[in-house]
Amino acid sequence: MADLFVKYGFAPDKEAIDRSLDILSRNLDNVVSPQVLKDCFSLMDLTSLKTTDTEESISKLVAKVNAFKVDYPDYPLPASICVYPNFAALVRSRRSDPEVHVTTVAGCFPTSQSYLEVKVKECEMAVAGGADEVDIVLALNSFLAGDFASAGKEIRAMREAIDKAAAREHRRVILKVILETGLLVSPENIANASFLAMEEGADFIKTSTGKVEVNATPSAAYVMCQCIKAFYEKTGRKVGFKAAGGLSTAMDAVCYYSIVSSVLGKEWLNKDLFRFGVSRLGNSLLSSIEQKTVAYF
Repeated sequence: MADLFVKYGFAPDKEAIDRSLDILSRNLDNVVSPQVLKDCFSLMDLTSLKTTDTEESISKLVAKVNAFKVDYPDYPLPASICVYPNFAALVRSRRSDPEVHVTTVAGCFPTSQSYLEVKVKECEMAVAGGADEVDIVLALNSFLAGDFASAGKEIRAMREAIDKAAAREHRRVILKVILETGLLVSPENIANASFLAMEEGADFIKTSTGKVEVNATPSAAYVMCQCIKAFYEKTGRKVGFKAAGGLSTAMDAVCYYSIVSSVLGKEWLNKDLFRFGVSRLGNSLLSSIEQKTVAYF
């Protein structure tokens, strides 16, 4: 199949991307500030996706988020709590502020290796359980074989299932599509996957599951943001960007914040269009702002 990115007048230029990232990296110390770090905190999908997750452990995570504004009244809340779909109802029932969304992974995360009917049903059940946002994984088994049509069909089927399930409750649910950029490897594959996901209805495109050897990288993020920009210029639809997997330090967050700001502009620097998928980053941001070690989450 022909490269999708050609129709958007875009082609990834690795050398230009590397030059831009080098300039950005040398300027991070000029970007970082307590306010920027607090902004990054507000963009977090605070995540627990462990085999050992239990109702008790997820309840404790929700309780920490519920108490956060009491303990840190000058800080924003994270954007969402991200869990496996079987915990969606628990998070929804126990969160004290509906502004903190319930995010779940679904569609046979993290591999997307199953029957489409199973993926669709899991998405429906996630929404019925209370998910405000659903993160699915691009079907790499089809995509890497060059069968973009089948990979796109799966995204569209899950998008439609989520929309129907949400409509029954008079809600709208956000769909994020994980590209797993560390397995796509090349800028061309990342660009094709980005445009495919956006064409099939993704509200966000996301770098990684956090479950493979190579997760989010600045170069993959830069390509994805360039694709979001090209898609917006062609269609007028704004799609969000989510960096996930391997983000652990405050400066990691500032790096991706700088990429989004540089490529997409300040209008993307809000939780409606920019997220971090994190398990460790929250404490790192708190520690950097407070200038002492904080282990809150």
